[in-house]
Amino acid sequence: MRLLECVAGHTYGAPAKQLARETGLALPTAYHLLRTLVHEGYLRRDKGLFFLGEAAMLLSSSGAEQKRRSTVADALAQCRDAIGVPVYYAQYRDGEIEVMCVSDTPGNPAVEEWADFRETGHAHAIGQCLLSQLDEDARRDHLERHPVQSITPYTVRDSRTLLRRLEQMRRMEPVTERQEYALGTVCAAIPITVGTTAATMAISLPVEQADRLLPAARQLQDEVGRLLGSLAISISI
Repeated sequence: MRLLECVAGHTYGAPAKQLARETGLALPTAYHLLRTLVHEGYLRRDKGLFFLGEAAMLLSSSGAEQKRRSTVADALAQCRDAIGVPVYYAQYRDGEIEVMCVSDTPGNPAVEEWADFRETGHAHAIGQCLLSQLDEDARRDHLERHPVQSITPYTVRDSRTLLRRLEQMRRMEPVTERQEYALGTVCAAIPITVGTTAATMAISLPVEQADRLLPAARQLQDEVGRLLGSLAISISI
């Protein structure tokens, strides 16, 4: 690990003797470890100089991704505690709806994914909010791959009705749905757009607390506005 750290500190590479000296390793030991690291792909050697290899780069990118995920998870937990409701974070990635993170408590559990969120975007606030951020062609493409289907008595009945609803949504207004995805549950989602990434944060409540939905969604908007700096950095997880 000390060798990897030392190599990482030399943008233009470094020879074995220099790396051994800087890490305090005996030269034979340094040579043995360097050969092993090159063999495993963590380092590469070019004209007697050692550089970070592809395997080390993957470790680095994985660590950065974990840090971004942790940032989003922390933001969701802050919103959950401030509002007292389950909070969700989702993105539209590679043509699919992906719920990236959920933060809930035993007293306020998240909605159970009883029907695949990716295939039922027309029925829940998360999916509707993400679809509303897409252009018309992208929406139609999504609905061709995941056709509208009634999964509760309250679900939108056809793609034409859904598209009309999406067109009428105001850009920064919360998107709400009441028992369209799960009976006994109401949900609201707010759009988060950074660059070309369509994302959303959402909340859910039992239907008997439906009168709390819009006030809680407004509170979520306030919380997101306060946290948007850290979220913007982590939007690409």
